[in-house]
Amino acid sequence: MSSAFRSRRSLALLLCSGGALTSAAALPFALHAPISAPLAGRQETPLDPREDEERANAAGRGDPSSGAADPSLPRLDRAVERGLAWLIANQESCGGWVGDVGHKQEDSYAIYDTAQRQRQEGHAHIGVSALAGLALLADGKPVDTGPYAATFDRLIGYVTRSQDEFGYLCDGTTRMYSHSFALLFLSQLYGMTQRHHAAVERALTKAVAFTESAQNEHGAWRYQPFTLEADLSVTVCQVQALRAARDAGIAVKKSVIDRVVDYVRDSRIGGGRYEGAFYYKIHGRGASSKTSYAINAAAVTTLHSAGLYDPREYGGALDYLAATYDDIARYYDDHFYFWYGNWYAAQAFFSEGGPRWRRYWQALSTQLLENQQADGRWLNRTGPGDAFATAIACLLLRLPAQYLPIFRG
Repeated sequence: MSSAFRSRRSLALLLCSGGALTSAAALPFALHAPISAPLAGRQETPLDPREDEERANAAGRGDPSSGAADPSLPRLDRAVERGLAWLIANQESCGGWVGDVGHKQEDSYAIYDTAQRQRQEGHAHIGVSALAGLALLADGKPVDTGPYAATFDRLIGYVTRSQDEFGYLCDGTTRMYSHSFALLFLSQLYGMTQRHHAAVERALTKAVAFTESAQNEHGAWRYQPFTLEADLSVTVCQVQALRAARDAGIAVKKSVIDRVVDYVRDSRIGGGRYEGAFYYKIHGRGASSKTSYAINAAAVTTLHSAGLYDPREYGGALDYLAATYDDIARYYDDHFYFWYGNWYAAQAFFSEGGPRWRRYWQALSTQLLENQQADGRWLNRTGPGDAFATAIACLLLRLPAQYLPIFRG
């Protein structure tokens, strides 16, 4: 593959390369602009939070997302540094991080594979491991030569070893959630490493093909691959990962994204108290019966990942998120609801910008900073565990810096 494909800034070249997607005009999937082009309403070069206050104010971003204009930035930097140090200290010998594998069961988390067993048997949780890797990437340090180089070496080896012959990224009993996070990690890593480039490219290409093949007849995905069931929560993970892979230069089938967009639009609630929000499921048992903070965050982020930024499509979902943040905030030290929901809500609000983003960021960042533990981690008692919470907390606190390509729109 030519060097043009190795850079995230060569998307325009890819459009002429004869891949599965060849025309920006024909594709709603993330091709509103290459990553290097200016986003609407934002400056071309993402604002580094360590740049001088004059530049931040001149850019008109004197709010908590602005970087140097925020007086709490030194505290934010220290929090991320401490969180990443805790993650690095708790990396397993296999190269990954452990976490309880399970699924939502009412307001609890049904565990069927424990972090303790993984550690005893030399395994890890590939989804938690991928999120930890994303948190390290989001700190903006060089992969091959920076302070986390040895950590990355072990992690990349673990992730690529965990892929089967069909492209599925799985360790033990992890499922499609974890596959998509691992795919997202590989897509963000691609182009950032020379030492591991060939291995990352092979794994990323195979993982994209697997995700495409696992899409079901409804145009979506569920916990297990190749199932007729579908929900928005699992689906957003797959779409964001495909978007990121496509931006990195990996061919993604247009038909796959077209079907996802149809599925999300069909999930929109047409009337009643939650008009404009989105259902968790629209097929099978429990269809069209519930919505939630995480699901509406997922819906907005799915549409953004498909290149659709018309608020008429998702304005009701953003209203829902703004109205229910206080409800989800009470789970900050206990439940995966808080961590998973805000992973997508933060991206949705950040893309929207404006006063609603500023209010949200003020509340979220304050809560994160206030609830970091003395050893640097954040807590998650109901869900995969503290490595999961710590990785997402570091990602959220680094979102405004836009070091990760997925945070740039």
